[in-house]
Amino acid sequence: MVLMPVCVPENCGKDFRHSLKKPSPNYPYGAKTRKPRLVPAFTIQAMQKNTRVIPPKKCGVFDPKPIKPSMFRKCYSRGEFPVTIEFTSSGKRLSWKVPIEKLDFHHYLPMFFDGLAEGDYPFSFIVENGINDLVSKGSYKILPVVPQLIIPIKNALSTKRPNVICHTLKCIQMIITGSDRVGEAFVPYYRQILPILNLFKDKNSNMGSGIDHSSSRGENVGDLIEETLQILERYGGPDAFINIKYMIPTYESCVLN
Repeated sequence: MVLMPVCVPENCGKDFRHSLKKPSPNYPYGAKTRKPRLVPAFTIQAMQKNTRVIPPKKCGVFDPKPIKPSMFRKCYSRGEFPVTIEFTSSGKRLSWKVPIEKLDFHHYLPMFFDGLAEGDYPFSFIVENGINDLVSKGSYKILPVVPQLIIPIKNALSTKRPNVICHTLKCIQMIITGSDRVGEAFVPYYRQILPILNLFKDKNSNMGSGIDHSSSRGENVGDLIEETLQILERYGGPDAFINIKYMIPTYESCVLN
């Protein structure tokens, strides 16, 4: 008969099992846990232990696009526009070298709208005041030029820069309210203009109890879009609302309601 040695604390089963759980001193990581590996999504590696899936990249739908030199900037630098900035005691204004009624609106009005993509001074000042002068003194010449204005307006809205979008919307309101039947002429081109407005329609900052001073300055994108849509509906005729509703489902009529 063979006698087994007495179970001492160093050799008992409980302590032996605990010793197995201790990390080996030769293990490079010791008692520290390893950092999870970054693995691509929808792969076999994503199901392995101690891994973390790489999150998808942001689509950047609201990111502004890089500035590209417009044709308006090139023509203005060459001095092709018969207009200059005049500084008076009451402020700045545009001084025209020729009567506005004699200008070729098919050439100059699309060029001014092409400058809407320029958000820097003095281009923004020249474009807004130039369009205002052309509308106030030659409103009867604007209706035949509307098809040539769609692409410059679309390019300006596609920059996704808030100051450019606000500047463009103000000019759209200007030519629609200042000319006859221009609002109806814009209806066939809603599919080119309204997608960007649908994207930024609810782009407002939640300030809680604070005061948003951009609304009083006319620089709030969401408020300007809503105001522009209401003007398009009022001046666009009977088919304006259904076309706006098709492109912007969240819009509510200001005429029917």
